Amino acid sequence: ASYGQNPICKGCLSCSKDNGCIRCQHKLFFFLRREGMRQYGECLHSCPSGYYGLRTPDMNRCSRCRIENCDSCFSRDFCTKCKTGFYSHRGRCFRGCPPGFAALEELMECVEGCEVGQWSEWGTCSRNNKTCGFKWGLETRTRQIVKKPAKDTIPCPTIAESRRCKMAMRHCPGGKRRRPTKTKDKKKKKKNLMERAQKQHSIFLATDKTSQ
Repeated sequence: ASYGQNPICKGCLSCSKDNGCIRCQHKLFFFLRREGMRQYGECLHSCPSGYYGLRTPDMNRCSRCRIENCDSCFSRDFCTKCKTGFYSHRGRCFRGCPPGFAALEELMECVEGCEVGQWSEWGTCSRNNKTCGFKWGLETRTRQIVKKPAKDTIPCPTIAESRRCKMAMRHCPGGKRRRPTKTKDKKKKKKNLMERAQKQHSIFLATDKTSQ
C-alpha cells in the first residue's frame, strides 16, 4: 500500500490517509464506508449486510442491495436472505407470504402451500339423514384440494364446514305427527282411570244383585 502500515490501508493496492483504500487487491471487494459526514474506502473479503459483491475487470466492488428489507443478496434485484421478521420469496422479502404460499418458519421462506378451490353451495338442511320431522338441522358445504402442499408438514385449510339451519318441513308428509311425551302420559293416565272406574262400577252392580 502507498500509505505504509496504517490499518485503514489493509488489503489496499493504493491508499490515502484521509480517504482510506482507493484500489484493492485482486480478490478483495472495495467498500465505501460512511461515518457521518466522512467516508473512506475499505478492502474486504466479503461485503457487509445489505450489499453484494460485484466483480468487474477493473475492480471488485460492494454494491448495495436494492430490495427492501434485504440482509444479503445475490444481485441488486434478488435477495438471498431477508432481515429478521421477513420471509424470503422469489428474491423478495415479505412480512407475510403471498396467497397460495405457506411460511416455512425454520428457514423463513415462502413455499408452495395447499391450494383449495371455491366453496360449493350450501347443501340440503337435514338431520339423521332426514329432511323433515325436525325443526332444526344442519347444512354443509365443501371445497376440493386443487394442489397439495410442497411439504407434508404444511396443513391444508378446512375443506368442509356445517352450520345450523331451519328445516323447510317440520312434519313429514303422510307421517304420524309427533306428540309430546307429557300428552301421551296424560292420555294413558286418563285411560287407566276410566278402566278402574268401569271395573269398580261392575263390582258394585254385581254386589247389588247378590244382596237382592
